[in-house]
Amino acid sequence: MEIILFLVAVIIGGIASWQIFNWMYGKKLKDNKENIRVESNILLERIEKVFKVVLAEGYFTEIYDHNSHKDVFGLFKLKNKALVVAKAKVSVGYDFSKMKFNRDNAERKLVIEEFAPAEILSIDTDYKFYDINQGLLMKFNNEDYTSILSEAKKMMLEKAKESDLPQIAANQVKVMMKQLAASMNWELDIKALPPQNATLLLEGDTN
Repeated sequence: MEIILFLVAVIIGGIASWQIFNWMYGKKLKDNKENIRVESNILLERIEKVFKVVLAEGYFTEIYDHNSHKDVFGLFKLKNKALVVAKAKVSVGYDFSKMKFNRDNAERKLVIEEFAPAEILSIDTDYKFYDINQGLLMKFNNEDYTSILSEAKKMMLEKAKESDLPQIAANQVKVMMKQLAASMNWELDIKALPPQNATLLLEGDTN
């Protein structure tokens, strides 16, 4: 993760440096007070444009055993069975548009008032069915397969929430914010630490 954070910091810092270079040589310099105001606006613009940043990734494998049955007139039961091996790559990070912060131009300080919880920003899944056992009168249809995959995906998301990914992302976001502020010679003041738990996005927002 150190390499990823370093690359992010370098890229963001490079963009900021290029913007400052164009501003300094494309226009006449004004007094120092106005210069500080412009730099603070550049810093805030960079935070708003980042929006969602992935800070931790994890790979999970889960075996989902599906069993269902249906009573037929109370005489006998029809059974279906399927074994699903689900693999997922889960990305956890932060939506910076949900962050609450203030700036102190005089002290060149960025104050983080509130962090939103880490979010599962994306989940890339792969499923393989094994040991499919279905009767002649009770076969799996498309809705059954969709339901099975949906349940398997929910299990993967719960595993991700219970893992160390949210805590890793919470630690990494503090490092990234400090590097971001330092690149502009600003001080970072974090009033509230990032929550350690992860929240889920809406089902339609995940892959």
